[in-house]
Amino acid sequence: MTETTDCKAGILLINLGTPDSPSPRDVKCYLREFLWDPRVVEMPRLLWWLILNGFILNIRPRRSAQAYARIWKDEGSPLLVHTLAQAKALQQHLGGEIKVAPAMRYGNPSISTGLEELQSAGCQRILVFPLYPQYSATTTASAFDAVVKTLKQQRIIPELRLLNQYYDDPGYIQALADRITTYQAQHGKPDKLILSYHGLPQRYADAGDPYPGQCRKTSSALAATLKLDNNDWVHSYQSRMGREPWLAPATSDVLRELAASGCKHVQVACPGFSADCLETLEEIAMENREVFLQAGGETYEYIPCLNESEAHIKALANLAERYLGGWL
Repeated sequence: MTETTDCKAGILLINLGTPDSPSPRDVKCYLREFLWDPRVVEMPRLLWWLILNGFILNIRPRRSAQAYARIWKDEGSPLLVHTLAQAKALQQHLGGEIKVAPAMRYGNPSISTGLEELQSAGCQRILVFPLYPQYSATTTASAFDAVVKTLKQQRIIPELRLLNQYYDDPGYIQALADRITTYQAQHGKPDKLILSYHGLPQRYADAGDPYPGQCRKTSSALAATLKLDNNDWVHSYQSRMGREPWLAPATSDVLRELAASGCKHVQVACPGFSADCLETLEEIAMENREVFLQAGGETYEYIPCLNESEAHIKALANLAERYLGGWL
């Protein structure tokens, strides 16, 4: 391991993950790692192993591969492209004393690869920074699990700080508001603004996961910053899977109900996603557009995620500097 004296601290910038390609084989590999995480699917392991390997991994990879193919860029997966760009921009913003390494909870670059990159640069103090504004055991806690699992194999471990939520951070809320305001300045205001978040089984929330409460607080803070009336916007959840109850209302159901009630123009933003990915570009921008139009709506627009926008990078940098306080 090569150490340098100018790296005072490192940042492990973690996002969810992506397959290496949109091929069914790579998608299956990714889904196996993702869906086998006990934080993601809370079910007795033997029963879930039988369901996962006997049914899901024989059916879902081909269907998911087709969805990935619809959004894949020449440079690769949109989530990976944006996460790498975010890490590069954050590195430039923070300067050379802080080393930023991107990592994916599932897939590549792995968390172990990111930690090795930081430690090879001489970083003995590391801020673990998952790009999930709202905390959930299925995402944030899982990322921390993977960091600890990697470090358990090392004799000497670095000092760690964990950033586990920023759902109400003023810089993050303002960046979201600016993104929506700028979009609406170019495309006009809708009849209804939908704020859609990734869903979660209801029993996870019932067991104490704070995620839905934090999502609602993000929506309320964003609506207040945009000076919206209660009838101007709707809070909803997407990406339901399986038959058990998930957080409600579902985004697709909201769209059908709005169209049926005479709403003609909607815009959808996803404040829980730090970068555009399959769930925003394919599910929200494509699938849900068809849901709304087929139900009688006329104009459907998706407002892109913050990605590597200047306001977003500034917000992330301010958060990082706050959590790095004393180390620099």
